[in-house]
Amino acid sequence: MAARIKKGDQVVVITGSSKGTQGEVLSVRPDDGKAVVRGVAVAKRHTRPNRAGEQGGIIEKEMPVHLSNLKLVDPKSGKPTRVGFRVLEDGRKVRVAKATGEVIEG
Repeated sequence: MAARIKKGDQVVVITGSSKGTQGEVLSVRPDDGKAVVRGVAVAKRHTRPNRAGEQGGIIEKEMPVHLSNLKLVDPKSGKPTRVGFRVLEDGRKVRVAKATGEVIEG
């Protein structure tokens, strides 16, 4: 299956506790069907210092969000959109915003 959401994309959360939040995709885990998005689903983790000189404490970490709860931000309008695919004349398969038909780079 082709990837609808990739690392570096701007996405918006459509449901859940972070609904309406926009952020950049930091990583995608296709096996789990989840993605880590900057500033979304932030949890506090209590960490212990592992080595000498390393500091422990409470750190904030982005947790994975299910891909079904994310929509890509349309590059033309800036609104959430679904993603489709189109084959160009030169044979490349590209992602396309369903709302405007704009080609999504990346």
